[in-house]
Amino acid sequence: MKSEPRSLASLVRDIDGFDPDSVSVSTAASLIAALCEPVEETVTCPIEEALDRILGGDLISPIDVPGHDNSAMDGYSFSHVDLQAQGETVLEVVGEALAGRPSGQAPGPGQAIRIMTGAMMPPGHDTVIAQEQCQVEGSRVWVPTGQVLGQNRRLRGEDLGRGQPALRAGIRIGPAELGLIASLGLTEVQVRRRVRVAFFSTGDELQAVGKPLANGQIYDSNRYTLAGMLRRLDAELIDLGVVPDHPDALERTMRQASEGADMVISSAGVSVGDADFTRSVLSRLGEIAFWTIAMRPGRPLAFGRIGGALYFGLPGNPVAVMITFLFLVREALLRRAGAKIQPLPVIRARAATRIAKRAGRTEYQRGRLSIGEDGHATVALTGSQGSGMLSSMSEADCIIVMPADQAACAAGDPVSCVPLASLLHP
Repeated sequence: MKSEPRSLASLVRDIDGFDPDSVSVSTAASLIAALCEPVEETVTCPIEEALDRILGGDLISPIDVPGHDNSAMDGYSFSHVDLQAQGETVLEVVGEALAGRPSGQAPGPGQAIRIMTGAMMPPGHDTVIAQEQCQVEGSRVWVPTGQVLGQNRRLRGEDLGRGQPALRAGIRIGPAELGLIASLGLTEVQVRRRVRVAFFSTGDELQAVGKPLANGQIYDSNRYTLAGMLRRLDAELIDLGVVPDHPDALERTMRQASEGADMVISSAGVSVGDADFTRSVLSRLGEIAFWTIAMRPGRPLAFGRIGGALYFGLPGNPVAVMITFLFLVREALLRRAGAKIQPLPVIRARAATRIAKRAGRTEYQRGRLSIGEDGHATVALTGSQGSGMLSSMSEADCIIVMPADQAACAAGDPVSCVPLASLLHP
C-alpha cells in the first residue's frame, strides 16, 4: 500500500536554516526532488508512436539478437582448423551465402563459402576473411597466415540474449531505442502515461495574440514559451489561458487545474507587490514551501502542492520564466514522468568580457559559445541581460551558470556553460 506523501511543513523542518523568503537554488532543487513521485499509470503504445515516451518497465528480449551466427563483412567463411600452420592455405569455394539466403550446404574439410555481410554462417565454419585480404582465382581462394579464430563472426545472441533486459524502465525512447524494439519483433511497448501539466498566465495587462493592444497592455507570450518547452518534454498540455488579477478567478482556475493535472504552472502574480491574494488562495487550496529563491533572473518563484499536483508559480518576465523552468521545473517534470535523471552537460569556457555578478545568489546569463584558434571554448554574452529581453534568449546557445559564492569574473576567466540544446530537449 502506497504511503501518504509527507507534508511540506515536515519536509522544510528537516532543512537547517530554511528561509522560505530566500531559498538557495540547491535547497530548492532538493526539496522539489523530494516531492516528485513519478506517475504510476502505464499505457500500451504502438512503436510508431513511442518516440520520446518513457519506458514503463524493463523490456525483456523475447529472442536472441542476432538470431544466428553471421558474417560481419563480405568475404569467405571457413573452418579455422583447415588453415596451414605455415604459409598460405588454398581452399575450394563451393557455394555462396547471402543475407537472408543461407548457402544450404554443409561444407567439408578444405572448403570455403563466399559469404556476404549479415549472412548466416555455414555449419562447421567459424571464421571469415575479408574479401580484400585474400586472393581468388576461379573456385579457389588463397588465405594468408595470421587469421584469428572467430574473426569477423557475429555470434548468436551477441547483442541481446533471449530473456535478458533489452531496455531498462525509465529510459526515454529515442530513434536508437525504436530500432532496438523493432529488432525484437515487437509492435508495441508499455510506456508511462504523459505527465498532465495545467498552465496559465495571470494579469489584467495581458492581451491575447491577434487582438489589438489597449493602453498599458502587452501580449501574453509566456504561455507560448511554456507550451513550447512542455511539448519538447512530451507533456500533456492543459492550457487554461489568461486569468485576471482577482482572487475568485485565481481560485477557480487553481481548483480546476489541480483536479486534472499532475503539475500546475502559473506565470506572474507571485512577486511582492502581487502576491497578497495569491498567498491567501494557495493557503486555502494547498501548501507552499517557498516564495522567493536566491537566483537571478527568477527571484519571485513559488513552489508547493495543491492536492495531488505540484505547483510552480513562475515570475512574469519572459526570460525569468524560461530560466526557472529550465533549471527547476524541467527536472521536476522529468521525475514525475518516471525518467532517469541525467546530469546536465557542462562546458568550461573563457569569458570573452567581464561578467558582472553579485555574490550570494546563483545567476544565469545568456551566452554564445565559439572556439578560438587555440582550440579553447570562449563564451560571450548575448547583449543586455535584462529579464524582459526575450530576444537575447533567442540569440543564445548556452546558459552561463555562476554559483552563489562566485562574484564578478574578468575577461579570460573560466565559467561554466550549459548548452541550451540539452535543456530544451530531454
